[in-house]
Amino acid sequence: MNTVIYWFRNDLRLHDQPGLQAACANGTRHLLPVFCLPDFEEYSAWGFTRIGTHRQAWLAGALHDLGRHLTELGCPLLICAGPAVTTLPKLARAVGASAIVCEEIAAPEEQEEVRALRACGISVQTVWQSSLLDPTELPWPHEALPPTFTGFRKAVEQAGLQPPAPLPLPSRLPPWPAFTDALQYARTAPAIALQPSDSRSSIPSGTHGIQGGETAGLAHLAQYLERKLPITYKQTRNGLTGPDYSSKWSAWLATGALSARRIFAELRRFEQTHGASDGSYWLWFELLWRDYFRFLHVQYGARLYRATGLSPCPNPPHDDQAFQRWCVARTGEPLVDAAMHELAATGFLSNRLRQVVASHLVYTLKGDWRSGAAWFESQLIDYDVYSNQGNWLYIAGRGTDPRGGRRFNVVKQAEQHDPDGAYQRLWHNA
Repeated sequence: MNTVIYWFRNDLRLHDQPGLQAACANGTRHLLPVFCLPDFEEYSAWGFTRIGTHRQAWLAGALHDLGRHLTELGCPLLICAGPAVTTLPKLARAVGASAIVCEEIAAPEEQEEVRALRACGISVQTVWQSSLLDPTELPWPHEALPPTFTGFRKAVEQAGLQPPAPLPLPSRLPPWPAFTDALQYARTAPAIALQPSDSRSSIPSGTHGIQGGETAGLAHLAQYLERKLPITYKQTRNGLTGPDYSSKWSAWLATGALSARRIFAELRRFEQTHGASDGSYWLWFELLWRDYFRFLHVQYGARLYRATGLSPCPNPPHDDQAFQRWCVARTGEPLVDAAMHELAATGFLSNRLRQVVASHLVYTLKGDWRSGAAWFESQLIDYDVYSNQGNWLYIAGRGTDPRGGRRFNVVKQAEQHDPDGAYQRLWHNA
C-alpha cells in the first residue's frame, strides 16, 4: 500500500498498538494519523449533551499528548471536525489513500460508522485490540460465550489462557503524504476551560489538573505498582473516596491511553518481584470483567441496547421527574445525593457508589436504566461503551446475570461503607 489513513478511535496511544502496526505494514510509504472530533453539542434522547465537560477535558488531554508523541515521530496527528463518514472519504480522496485502518469496536454506533465508510467504496480494515485476551484464541466461538461471567472466568482460567505480550512503542512511522490543503481539514484539540481541580477528587491530578494522555497513564501505572498498592487492592477496592482505594486505571483505559495488555504485563512483573496476592489476582479479575463485557457485545451487538436488553421482561418504567432529581443530587437519600454531587463535580465515582446510585434509580425511583446509562455516558471521564452498557444491564437484571438484577439497600450500604458519614459530609450540598 502507498498511503494509508490510520483513524484513531478509542485507542489514543502509541504503545501496544496492533492497529497502527497493521497500518504501517505491507509497504506503506505514507501514513496519515487522523482523529475525528465528536460533536460536543450532540444531545442524547434524554435531553442532555452526550459528552459533558469532564469527558471533553479528559479527551483533550489524551489528544494533546498523542499529538505530541506523533509529532516527535515526524508524523503529526490530523484532528478533523465533523463525523468520520463525511470527513474520511474526502481525506482519502485528497491524499490518494488506498485504505483506512482503525480499531474494531463492537458497539452499534461504532459499527455503523464503519459500514457507512465501506458503503462509500472505501477499504476499511478493522483491528480488534481493546481486550486483554485475543478473541480468536478463546476456546469457544463468539456465539457460544459462556452465559455468565463466572462461567467465562472459570473457563479462561482452566484453559490457562494468557494475553499476548504488548507491542513496544514504534521507533519510527512513515511520513505524511503530500497534502497541500491539510488546513482545510485540520482542527486543534479542543481547549476546554476547566475549573481548578477539586481537592476532594479521587482522580490523581498533576500540577496542571487532570491529564488524560498516555504519558500520564503510564506514569500513574508505574507509581501504583511502585507503591505496592496491588497487594492491598482487594481490601480497599470498595472504598468511596481517595486516590488509592482503587487502581483508577479505567480513566486511561477508557480513551485507550493505556493498554489492558500493558497493564497486565506490568502486573505480572510486579508479582514476580513481590509475589502474587489476593489483591493482584482481583485486578486480573476486574480486567476479565472488562473483557467479558466486550465479548458480550461481539455476541449480542445491538440487542444489548434494547429497552428489554436480553431479558424477557417488559419495557422498564420511567419517572422523568425522579430521574431529573437523581441527576442533580436531589433525591433526598444522603448517600445517593453525595455520590451524584461527586459525579457532577469531578466526572468520577467509585464502583461501589456507581452500583448504589444505579440501583436507586432503577428500583426506588423507577427510572429507565437506559437514562442512567446515558447520564453516566455524559459525565464519566472513564466512560467505556462496553462496560457502561454491561454494568447497567447487570444492575437492571436485563443482561446475562442469573440473579435477575442487583438491588442495593442504600441504608445498609452507608452503614457498611461510610459508617462515620465522612463521605456524605464531604459531598453534602457540594
